[in-house]
Amino acid sequence: MPVRREAFDDRARTLAANADRAWPEPRVLLIEDDPGDALLVEELAIDGAPGWQLHWVRSLAEAADYLRTGSPNCILLDLHLPDAQGLEALARVRGLADVAIVVLTGLDEEHTGMAAVAEGAQDYLIKGRVEPELFGRAVRYAIQRKQAERTSAALQASQMRAQENARLERGLLPTPLLPADSGVAAVTRYRPGRAHALLGGDFYDVVQDGDGVVHVVIGDVSGHGPDAAAAGVALRLAWRTLVLSGITGERQLRLLEQVLLAERVDVATFATATCLELHPEDRSVRVLRAGHPGMLMRCDGEISWVEVPGGPALGFLPGRAGWPTHRLALPADCGLMLLTDGLFEGRVDDSGDRLGEDGLLKVAREVRAESPDSFLDTLITEVEALAAGTGGLDDDVAILYLHWTNDGES
Repeated sequence: MPVRREAFDDRARTLAANADRAWPEPRVLLIEDDPGDALLVEELAIDGAPGWQLHWVRSLAEAADYLRTGSPNCILLDLHLPDAQGLEALARVRGLADVAIVVLTGLDEEHTGMAAVAEGAQDYLIKGRVEPELFGRAVRYAIQRKQAERTSAALQASQMRAQENARLERGLLPTPLLPADSGVAAVTRYRPGRAHALLGGDFYDVVQDGDGVVHVVIGDVSGHGPDAAAAGVALRLAWRTLVLSGITGERQLRLLEQVLLAERVDVATFATATCLELHPEDRSVRVLRAGHPGMLMRCDGEISWVEVPGGPALGFLPGRAGWPTHRLALPADCGLMLLTDGLFEGRVDDSGDRLGEDGLLKVAREVRAESPDSFLDTLITEVEALAAGTGGLDDDVAILYLHWTNDGES
């Protein structure tokens, strides 16, 4: 008996309108060029799955048109269509929509149905051998299997992102390359911002060269996420390579800027950095500052903000910037705390005011702690408590605390 598509769609809409809405019913697209087989599917739906939203098309071309606006969660696919045959039809449908697919086969084509499942279909049904109850259950199970596949894929992607984050963080935050008798101790801390959990562009490194000079860098690439992290890793590795090659001072920053220009994906990306050279023999420090925040100096319980002359951030004035070297005395009982701006950029009240450098200095002066470790932990805890009422710190926080050691002991 010939079946008109209009009548088919009318009956499907009537079924949907009269369905019990307590349970969301599947939205099914039938791709079948044989009107008799289409009628068979409709009868199965009426008897075994009332309330389904069923739409029928005769070819992949019609299916593609429908899928531009329609959103089925299951496709019933005949493998013998005017414009596609066999597993090719399955591959093309999978390219059109990421939904559950149940393949319809003939009595003598069960092997084709099994092959279709191997190629990504969720199930297959043999025409003429399906009871209404089995038909409804098969489609529902196919939808559930597809949802499970998506969940599994999302979990795997999440695990891969976590592994990538861990690798990038190892590149951003290395173990200081300091021998036990270096004369300098380095205490480090890192806290991720609330919005991006693990990954940002903050980086640091500490390396002692063959002459006993301890080189330090702390930096911050603008932005968040893998692009900023990748640029930070590139800068940190380039910095260590330059130090071990004997390249320091302003030339070092010029070369780091060239690395940033080559690695950044956005011309608006820039990086701030502070580079130090600590000379244990005379307890002096040479500082180069490229747009980076100042430092805290902690001497016998007294804390001050130190901000030496510097130049613009890397990437602001490519090839035209300059960065002077500033000599700083660091007495035996003093320590220098380098930090990224995430520590003082957090909002601390409902009006949107930020802690700021002055606010950070005030908090630091109120911390009562003897060791560098306890000082840093207490300071971070106090700053996080101030920002808790507005959701916590938005940005990543990297901290390096450097101090001289006695008799080579940290």
